[in-house]
Amino acid sequence: MRIGLISDTHGLLRPQAEAFLGGSDFIVHAGDVGDERILESLAALAPLTVVRGNVDHGAWAERLPYSDCLEAAGLHLYVLHDLSDLPIDPLEARIDVVVYGHSHQPQVESRHGVLYVNPGSAGPRRFHLPIAAGELRIEDGRTSARIVDLETGRAL
Repeated sequence: MRIGLISDTHGLLRPQAEAFLGGSDFIVHAGDVGDERILESLAALAPLTVVRGNVDHGAWAERLPYSDCLEAAGLHLYVLHDLSDLPIDPLEARIDVVVYGHSHQPQVESRHGVLYVNPGSAGPRRFHLPIAAGELRIEDGRTSARIVDLETGRAL
């Protein structure tokens, strides 16, 4: 199973991001969408889970939860925008993967058996950070994550 991960589009859905996310079984957007049309485009690619970020305002954004849980291939994922707002202990809640955004810094880190993934920012460039998106692969109960620079296609 392949779950496409994207965050911090800030109103810009690049063709490279759409191409990278194509073929995903699910897509997770970790907030700061910036424009409702981005959700429509992503939902046309695969079933979509999306959470509200700090720049998401208006009637369309008010319908978005601040966090969400989903199950995929027997694993439990928790999605939120800003990791500092994490209201649970993922280990106690039996969460396998936490997906978040906000910092624009791509990161994959394991802490006490919980995988934390920030796919980085796929929207307008901020500072000198890469334009990135990620993927979560689940195979035989094992999970791996990868972040890709959307401009070069290289793994980060």
